[in-house]
Amino acid sequence: MDAREILARLRDGKGLTPEHYQWFAQGLADESVSDAQAGAFAMAICTRAIGREGRVHLTHAMRDTGEVLQWNLSGPVLDKHSTGGVGDTVSLPLAPALAACGAYVPMLSGRGLGHTGGTLDKMEAIPGYRAIVGNDELARVVGEVGCAIVGASGQIAPADKRLYGVRDVTSTVESIDLITASILSKKLSEGLDGLVLDVKTGSGAFMADPGEALKLAQSLVDTAQGAGCRCSALITDMSQPAARSAGNALEVIEAMELLTGSGGSDRLRRLTLSLGGELLALGGLVEDAAEGEARVNDALNSGAAAERFGRMVAALGGPSDFVSRWRDRLPSSPVVAEVFPRDPGTVAAIDTRALGEIVVHLGGGRLVQSDKLDHGVGLSDIAGIGDTVDTQRPLARIHAASEEAAREAAEALHRAYTLGAPRGSGPDLIQERIG
Repeated sequence: MDAREILARLRDGKGLTPEHYQWFAQGLADESVSDAQAGAFAMAICTRAIGREGRVHLTHAMRDTGEVLQWNLSGPVLDKHSTGGVGDTVSLPLAPALAACGAYVPMLSGRGLGHTGGTLDKMEAIPGYRAIVGNDELARVVGEVGCAIVGASGQIAPADKRLYGVRDVTSTVESIDLITASILSKKLSEGLDGLVLDVKTGSGAFMADPGEALKLAQSLVDTAQGAGCRCSALITDMSQPAARSAGNALEVIEAMELLTGSGGSDRLRRLTLSLGGELLALGGLVEDAAEGEARVNDALNSGAAAERFGRMVAALGGPSDFVSRWRDRLPSSPVVAEVFPRDPGTVAAIDTRALGEIVVHLGGGRLVQSDKLDHGVGLSDIAGIGDTVDTQRPLARIHAASEEAAREAAEALHRAYTLGAPRGSGPDLIQERIG
């Protein structure tokens, strides 16, 4: 068996055996497969879909190039994955709420790139928090606290890291087969009993088109189930931010407001409850998602989720008093400016991707992977679809490092909003369930 044989079979539509996928994935991981061959592999899959069976084989092969976590715990091991968006800070309240309900959550997360925020960047806004740890420490924290929000170590699915880099330079990033194998090879390395996918659609989503989002959700669920993991997906609205804030420390603030009962947007709470209810049902901790939502709601309202979050932060190097002193512990920006509409009106539509790009250009996100972040910048009090904005209600509050940066952000913010006749509050937050 060699790379040329495998590439020829893909080119000719003959399909691959599990052994073919295993051989090629191992070659990606140990670099015995060249960059040219890796690019040809990605392009062949992009142009000739490999189907459900092929996706399962590719996912397993990429997963098995690294370590697969093993657990011996008193409850189910659960996680969620979001396809990314703006103001999507749901992981922060969700993980500790699930832990408070009896689940264990080894939440392997990523950094932001482009207009979408990254969960690890948000956690690293907390002073001292170590977002990158080895698998042994991950297992220790999950066992002791019930949850850990960290990044994947180099021991997790190394083939995916190589193939992901190749996809970026070969215009194959959009391949649903390759997206599915990339996401699930890492998630299934966590040794999960249940997984829920939050697939975004709308102006701030990676898959903005609803039809493409549906295809991706179905592919993810079919492949995860085919690989032996209980899984469902929710298609959720990203025509406006998932919360009222966008920016690393600002999103931590909103998550803490939800956890401590001092605020947090309705959209953020609803998304947390919906995803949490699905997961508790998948894990067998409740009869159905409705009962799961009630359990997650109780964990938020009682302070049990906040207590778990505080323990997780302390276990991973952050302040031991974070839950009681979070307002003092998070970074802030020297310039804060409210941006009011030029004329009063009702928000009819938002270019949500543009809001994410404002945060990036303020310094809160990355244009390239090596960019250094300013955790304090971003947007807060973001007006949503259906909100009336006027001289009393701003479009948003800008947090910036300089007056000039704030002025540039204000101009971009005006361009991102369309005001018009009232059209309700926009599309339903939860648009469809798959699985």
